[in-house]
Amino acid sequence: MKEVTKLMDYRPSVKVLDATLRDGGLVNDFYFSDEFVRALYQTNVKAGVDYMEFGYKASTEMFDESKFGKWKFSRDEDIRAIVGDNNTPLKISVMADVGRCDYKNDILDRADSPIDLIRVATYLNTIPAAADMIEDAFRKGYEVCCNIMAISNSRESDLKAALDLLGKTPVNVFYIVDSYGSLYPEQIERLADIYMEFAVKYDKKLGIHAHNNQQLAFANTIESVGDGVDWLDATYAGMGRGAGNCAMELLLGFLKNPKYSTYPAIQFVEKYMNKLKEDGIVWGYDLQYMMTGQLNQHPRTAIEFTKQKRSDYAEFYKEVVALD
Repeated sequence: MKEVTKLMDYRPSVKVLDATLRDGGLVNDFYFSDEFVRALYQTNVKAGVDYMEFGYKASTEMFDESKFGKWKFSRDEDIRAIVGDNNTPLKISVMADVGRCDYKNDILDRADSPIDLIRVATYLNTIPAAADMIEDAFRKGYEVCCNIMAISNSRESDLKAALDLLGKTPVNVFYIVDSYGSLYPEQIERLADIYMEFAVKYDKKLGIHAHNNQQLAFANTIESVGDGVDWLDATYAGMGRGAGNCAMELLLGFLKNPKYSTYPAIQFVEKYMNKLKEDGIVWGYDLQYMMTGQLNQHPRTAIEFTKQKRSDYAEFYKEVVALD
């Protein structure tokens, strides 16, 4: 159990990143109105959020632009249309997936872009490619994070080897990513210890991105705070792929730094996030996501179950157990 002072006090080094457009975009194919995005930006500024992720830098050669909203591609001009010169403390982020982006051409020099932070997303088997992307973003003048996905399925030795390789790059932050929503707080503590070994060795920060398949995204996030993790991802109303993420309004209410304000988050959820749900956009905890989380499986089967509007949960359980 964490010392109470670690939960009652605050560290100025803690940063909050809003991933609503990016992870939430996986739910509605990134079709957000400009009004929604502008209101989200203004909410983040008022709430004291440190970074706002505008979406992916996806390759237009690989993804059909007619099938996605603009935040699948997060062009600089589209971001500028929302933030202007962004004369605020809020920094702008995008995510670049290894193998799914043309980072050498689509990510411009920082001096010519409204973006401050590039988040490189990778699996363990693509770490060398991720390292090249990190080097490229650093040379262009960006802050850089690396999100290692699906670590709940990785061997500890492989994870340590990856962190050691990444530690030698100019990346600023290593991210613990619970892609399948399968991890428990005790496992987060153990992973944070492993990550911290390399963070200390190479002078890096740690971050966490949690999914809510077992309704533990918030619990795992605040557990990580007590373990020394500084960069915390959240989304408004927990909007994100499948079961969603740590809810921003919960996280802001937990953090004791007076720079963060919960009220703007509540206003935004009331006016905009509830409207998305009323319009039929579906995300959040449900039995099908619980099952894939408990079985440490990718939620793709549960997402398909949801799209088909199935309600035969017991039958679905037999299907996913057979996949193990």
